[in-house]
Amino acid sequence: MELSIVIPVHNEADNIAPLVAEIRAALDGKLDYEIVYVDDASRDGTAAALAALTASGGNLRVVRHVVRCGQSAAIRSGVKAARAPWIATLDGDGQNDPADITSLWALRTDGGAPRMIAGERRRRRDSWSKRISSRWANRIRRRLLHDDTPDTGCGLKLFPRAVFLELPYFDHMHRFLGALMVRQGVTVVSVPVNHRPRLKGTSKYGFWDRLWVGISDLAGVMWLQRRAHIPRIEGDRP
Repeated sequence: MELSIVIPVHNEADNIAPLVAEIRAALDGKLDYEIVYVDDASRDGTAAALAALTASGGNLRVVRHVVRCGQSAAIRSGVKAARAPWIATLDGDGQNDPADITSLWALRTDGGAPRMIAGERRRRRDSWSKRISSRWANRIRRRLLHDDTPDTGCGLKLFPRAVFLELPYFDHMHRFLGALMVRQGVTVVSVPVNHRPRLKGTSKYGFWDRLWVGISDLAGVMWLQRRAHIPRIEGDRP
């Protein structure tokens, strides 16, 4: 198996079957992959929708949190359960286009060295307030962390599983994955990807949720960067 696609969800029952169908249409016959859904204690019909798909067979697996723990914890649970050496993450709301995964896959290494490939939503299909707040948050983060990732909030990313599991874990770490990968010595490359409007369900995040948590998390990541000392072992590629 080459790739595990990790999809964290909370109350996304209506988006489960359409997204799985899109993933299979985009990747069947092109990659040996599995889909790992992480149900973060949904209270709607998400568990039933996932159970119906797994009962029909195929390459879908499900991890379920008993108590809601948030997106970063859900991604980590999915990566730990994954069986492939490469991880692609997708948001469960259908706004990421699974067809873009093959473009990211083609760029995953440089001369044999693994890289993280991050999606960049240049034409976002979100509300005006969400676009403006995200734009300013990305500018501030890039200036302070120097991670050169223009759109860290894009859920579509590709990275090596082993490196991810070496990263320091904390709540909301998914918003700083580019900076954490750079801290680990991994090159991060951003590529334009398709972004689509949410057709079903509702967003789980608000402006103030992201603002206050983001400020304290940003200070914490800066602290981690200042104390990074990743040794290069003799014989490693420079």
